[in-house]
Amino acid sequence: MTNDMPELPSPPRAATRRIPLAIGAVLIATAIGLAVVYGLGGLNRPSGDAACRPAVELARKLAPLAHGEVAALTMATAPLRLPDLAFEDAAGKPRKLSDWRGKTVLLNLWATWCVPCRKEMPALDELQGKLGDKDFEVVAVNIDTRDPEKPKAFLKEANLTRIGYFADQKAKVFQDLKSVGRALGMPTTVLVDAQGCEIGTIAGPAEWASEDAIKLIKAAVKPAAAGS
Repeated sequence: MTNDMPELPSPPRAATRRIPLAIGAVLIATAIGLAVVYGLGGLNRPSGDAACRPAVELARKLAPLAHGEVAALTMATAPLRLPDLAFEDAAGKPRKLSDWRGKTVLLNLWATWCVPCRKEMPALDELQGKLGDKDFEVVAVNIDTRDPEKPKAFLKEANLTRIGYFADQKAKVFQDLKSVGRALGMPTTVLVDAQGCEIGTIAGPAEWASEDAIKLIKAAVKPAAAGS
C-alpha cells in the first residue's frame, strides 16, 4: 500500500538557522543600546559634592542610633549639599542656610495649617533649649503664605521662646528642598552638617526632645565641634 499524501517540503536548513540568529542579533542590539543609554546616563549623573563625603560617612556611623523616636530618619547614602535656602528672621532680615556654616543644624519646615507640625514644635523648642549652642541650632522655617502674624502668635501662645522664628512666605524653601528630593510632605526635617551637607532627612514629625533624638544629635555634633 502506498501513501498518496504529498510530502510537505521542509524549510531549508539555512533559513531555519537564520531565524534564531536574527532574533539573537536583535536582542544583542537591544542590550547594547540599553547599556549605552544607561552608561551615558551614569556618566552624566552628578556624583555629588566631594566636600559632603564626610557627611555620608558620619551618617553611616550614626545609622545605629536612628531608632525609637527617630527611627524614621533616613540617613544620607550619597553626598548632597543642600540648596542655600533663603528666608527671613523675626525682624524681616534676609537669612540663608549658609549663615549657619560651622554649626550642625536641624532644619525644620513647618506651618500652622499642618497639625503634625504644631504638635512637633514644643519638642523642637525643648531640643533647642537643651542642645542649642555655638555648635548646634534648631532652625525652624515657617512657610505660612497668608497671615504672617499667625505663626508668631502660635509660638507666643504656646510659650515656645527658645526656638528662633524664621519664615518664607513664598514657601520657596519647600520647593528648593523638593527639587533635590528632600521635601515630600510636612513637616520636613533635615539634619545638616557644618558644611551644609545632608546627614539625614525625615518626612513627618518626630519626638525631638526624646532621649533617642538627643543621643543621635549629640553624636552628630561631636565631630563638627572637635574640628572647630
